Amino acid sequence: MKTIALVAHDGKKAALLDWIAKHRQFFADKKLVATGTTGKLIGERLQLPVQCLASGPLGGDQQIGALIAEQQIDWLIFFWDPLSSQPHDPDVKALIRLAVVWNIPVACNIATADFIIHSSLYQQDYQRHVPDFQAHNDRFSG
Repeated sequence: MKTIALVAHDGKKAALLDWIAKHRQFFADKKLVATGTTGKLIGERLQLPVQCLASGPLGGDQQIGALIAEQQIDWLIFFWDPLSSQPHDPDVKALIRLAVVWNIPVACNIATADFIIHSSLYQQDYQRHVPDFQAHNDRFSG
């Protein structure tokens, strides 16, 4: 079962909810993990089971980042608002950075999310390349 992390800034929550509702069938057999308010809205309005973490500004972004680093997230959907200042902007950048480091798909807008769910790779049992960071870790040991 694929695990999808869902995050949306306040100005993008409605867009994310509408997009998920449009693709409800796709999410039927996925495990959903979300930051606090986003997850609560998905659960209440769309009646989908979702594991809710803390709100983004209260550490939810870091919680999802930790799950990515622990290989527990297969895809990050993060509808962020590029036109609004975010007090936790460093957390946002760190979360996207971890998704890139661990080579998981990231969708930051509807177009990219649409491309991913309609990809033949996502319909298969695609096994992404998980980077081996042993050499990186070894450079400071011994």
